[in-house]
Amino acid sequence: MDWEILLIGLAAGWTLDLLAGDPLWMPHPVVWMGKAIAFMERMLNHGLHRVAKGAVASVGLVAIAYVLCGAVLLLLAPWPWAETLFCTVMVFFCLAGTTLTREVGAVFDALDRSIDDGRRQVARIVGRDTASLSDQEVATAALETLAENLSDGVVAPLFWFAILGVPGMVAYKMVNTLDSMIGYRNDRFRSFGRVAARIDDVANWIPARLTAALIILAAGRPDLWRFVLRFGRCHASPNSGWPEAAMAGVLGCRFGGTHDYFGVAVYKPYIGIDSRPVGRIDAVRAIRVARRAEFMAVVLVGFTIVAISFIA
Repeated sequence: MDWEILLIGLAAGWTLDLLAGDPLWMPHPVVWMGKAIAFMERMLNHGLHRVAKGAVASVGLVAIAYVLCGAVLLLLAPWPWAETLFCTVMVFFCLAGTTLTREVGAVFDALDRSIDDGRRQVARIVGRDTASLSDQEVATAALETLAENLSDGVVAPLFWFAILGVPGMVAYKMVNTLDSMIGYRNDRFRSFGRVAARIDDVANWIPARLTAALIILAAGRPDLWRFVLRFGRCHASPNSGWPEAAMAGVLGCRFGGTHDYFGVAVYKPYIGIDSRPVGRIDAVRAIRVARRAEFMAVVLVGFTIVAISFIA
């Protein structure tokens, strides 16, 4: 695929996401990915050799996503306008920046109405149990998710787009969807989802650290590097702590602590020192920083595409 097509698709797809987000009425490839994952899980997640069966399902689905996307591009190759349109649509579907910031803002709107509304709203974007969260725990959960999903939903797809083009971006979305559905350490998924979780760790290793750097740059706080290096490792995930530490440093607050997942208490080390309450003003600031970081990531990928084209 020509670099011009990639560049136009990147700019147009990101602009569409900026303007529209993910309309609820529009069929979304991630929904189809989820259905494929659920089907494989029902078929294979029982009996013996669950780790091996989960590995086959995970690697197979990622490979299928990559190959199918590549095949579509080959079919469209004679028509550059069709390639450009397909690239634009895939970038639009794979980026989640606008939906993420809208959902986080909606959590604080819901908290203004009632704690129950806040709990219901934050349950849309977090994996933890929300029924007994306090208002501060709801607010903190939303801000943690903003930082983590800035990596998973924006920077990582862009990173793999820069490295492997549209098929790489689509394959990454399959990796991330697998992790979000079966990458849990509970009785049902501990074995079957083990390989999916490891693949996600590898796929997000560089993007998570890149996201932390972008947050620091977007906030104009180069002094936070030591803070991020100290607290970025304070997370069960090898990746999630880095963008969370950067955002906690920018806001001057503390993330982490013990939370319930599927009825089981899971301890997470604290990220940050200041346990002060967080509120709407923090959400406004965090969303502004996330948007700047997203713009910087798009520009960086654009320059990378152009640079690679000249080198090649």
